[in-house]
Amino acid sequence: MNFDENPHRRYNPLTESWVLVSPHRAKRPWQGQVEKLANDERPAHDPDCYLCAGNTRANGEVNPNYEQVYVFDNDFAALLKDTPDEKYEDGELFLAKTERGVGRVICFSPAHNLTVPEMSEEGIRAVVDAWVDEYNTLGAKDFINYVQIFENKGFVMGCSNPHPHGQIWAQSGIPDEPLKKQNAQAKYWAKHNRSLLADYLEKELEKKERVLFENEHFVALVPFWAVWPFEAMLIPKRKMARISDMTSEERDALANAYKRLTVKYDNLFETSFPYSAGIHQAPTDGLPHDEWHWHFVFYPPLLRSATVKKFMVGYEMLANPQRDISAEKSASILRDLPEVHYKN
Repeated sequence: MNFDENPHRRYNPLTESWVLVSPHRAKRPWQGQVEKLANDERPAHDPDCYLCAGNTRANGEVNPNYEQVYVFDNDFAALLKDTPDEKYEDGELFLAKTERGVGRVICFSPAHNLTVPEMSEEGIRAVVDAWVDEYNTLGAKDFINYVQIFENKGFVMGCSNPHPHGQIWAQSGIPDEPLKKQNAQAKYWAKHNRSLLADYLEKELEKKERVLFENEHFVALVPFWAVWPFEAMLIPKRKMARISDMTSEERDALANAYKRLTVKYDNLFETSFPYSAGIHQAPTDGLPHDEWHWHFVFYPPLLRSATVKKFMVGYEMLANPQRDISAEKSASILRDLPEVHYKN
C-alpha cells in the first residue's frame, strides 16, 4: 500500500477507532484561516501575570517567591471536592450524576519567558517529580479514581496565560479517552497476557519508520494511527501502569525525552510550537490494572506553517478523524530536525 499517495483508513487499537488518511490533500492550496503569531518576547517576570512568583492571583491569594515548581489548587476549577452526591434519571434517555474532583495548577518554572523546550532537563525533572507526587496524593483520596495530568501550550490551544504551566484534573469517574484505552488494553491483556503497547513498541523499534528518537528508557514516535499532523507519543520501554512506578533514572529519561521532542516541535516552523499534551495511565481506584502501559501523548494543531493549523470540523465532527499527511511523512520530517533549539 502506498501510504503517501492513496487515501486509507488506519486502526487505533488503543481506542478501538479509525482515522482517515488523505495524503493527496496536502497538495491543495491553502485559502483558509491564518493564525496570528503570538508575541514571543516576554519578560522573565511579569507583574501582571497571576502565575508569576510573588504576584497576587484573582482570588486574592499571593504566590510565594517560588524558585522551581509551584503547585496550587485551581482558583476556578472545573471540578469541586465538596460537590454533593446526586443522580438524575428520567427513564433510559435522560441520565446525569454529580462529579467530585480536584483541580490543580503546576507552574513549571518561575521564569515567565520560558517554555518546556527552553527549560533545563533538571528543571523539567522537577516537574516530573511534582507530577508523581500529585498523582500519589490525589489518587490516595477515597473519592478520586482518575488523575489526568496535561499541558496546553500556546494561544492557538486556548492557553490564556503563556507562563509555563500545566494542570491536573482529578475526579471520581474515569474520563472517556482513558476508559477507551483501559478497555482496549484489558482485552489485549486477557487475550495475550502481554501489554498492547509493549508489543506495539517492539514492532515500531523493528520498523524504525515512525520512531523519532530513543534514550535508555523512552521512545518518541509518531503513532501509526496519529490524527493530528505532527502527533507524537513518549512510551516507556519498561511496562509500567503509572508514572509513580518510574525509577529515578526513568524520571531523568522522561525529562530528557520531553525536552528533545518539544525542541523538535519548536524547530519545525521556528516558532513556539503549540500543543495539548497529557499522560494516560492507570486509574487510582485501588485495582492493580496489569493491563495498563502508561504513555505521554502530544496533539499539536499546526499543519503547514506557524500560522496554518488543522481544523477538526465537518467530516471530522460528523464522521471520524481525518489527516492530510501520513504518519511516516511527519515522522520523517520531525526525525530530521535538530535537537538544539532554533533560538540558540
